[in-house]
Amino acid sequence: MPSDTATLHEWDKIAEQEMAPGIQRRYLTASRVTIAKFALARGAVVPAHKHEQEQVSYVISGVLQFHVGGQEIVVRSGAVLQIPSWVEHGVTVLEDADVIDVFSPVRQDWLDGTDTYFRK
Repeated sequence: MPSDTATLHEWDKIAEQEMAPGIQRRYLTASRVTIAKFALARGAVVPAHKHEQEQVSYVISGVLQFHVGGQEIVVRSGAVLQIPSWVEHGVTVLEDADVIDVFSPVRQDWLDGTDTYFRK
């Protein structure tokens, strides 16, 4: 539902979800975008998956190894990785990390609870 006023959100007040061992997620969805904050432990793995949403990942701290469309890309704190729609990707956490992911359009699979790739 569109609004004509700003909404303030605080990460610590958004429910945290444990997606898999070493993978904690908080997220919120606006009318056209989903933003998530992940806390990732060294050794955790986000299995390969793909989705219609374009994804922009900002690594706040730590080091991640992305597996994107057959490439291995190491992303360190302060860097941003853009992943196009429908490109298969996964992540191996090389050092404990905090990450902000932005998705457009909205991650409807998260809202529906059908994002089962974390549990593979």
